[in-house]
Amino acid sequence: MSDPVLFYFDFSSPYGYFAAHKIDETVADFGRRVTWKPIMLGAAMKETGNRPLTDQPIKGDYCRRDWDRLARYMKVPWTMPDKFPITTLAAARAFYWLDDDDPALARKFAGAAFHAYFGLGQDITESGAVADIAEPLGVGREALLSAVQDPAIKERLKIETTKALKAGVFGSPFVVIDGEPFWGSDRLWVIRRWLKSGGW
Repeated sequence: MSDPVLFYFDFSSPYGYFAAHKIDETVADFGRRVTWKPIMLGAAMKETGNRPLTDQPIKGDYCRRDWDRLARYMKVPWTMPDKFPITTLAAARAFYWLDDDDPALARKFAGAAFHAYFGLGQDITESGAVADIAEPLGVGREALLSAVQDPAIKERLKIETTKALKAGVFGSPFVVIDGEPFWGSDRLWVIRRWLKSGGW
């Protein structure tokens, strides 16, 4: 069996949100599966010297327009959150905690967290907000609140982020197929061609 396609993202990334809607079906057509890997994009920005898109003159205005346009094109809910960007430590930790026992549930949670933030415009920074998202999926509230404060889970997220940076990941979304990197939600068509042809 082929190695999984690696999908790196930050829950505070609009382009990560859009890619999350399509990445699984994009690679499934070629008999591949995806391993989802949330990271802390802030750490990557420190390495690259980059800033959040909305903090960049001219480019920030373009990106807001582009996100509105992408949402219309993809027919997905979109609300630019009042608080943006945010730190998504709690959501990322919750994901890895869930993923260790039930990757399918972790993926459902990731979709729900993305929807809460970018679909509904809700602030998902705090652990309580993350628990609110997970509860309807059958996740115990107290167990999750405890897990996101667990030193082992905190360390897991740090390790995953460090490993991603060492592998060359510098943005969200970032996809790696058998060692070949692709950055950005606008690379999904290239990913499809790459998988179809076996690379070039």
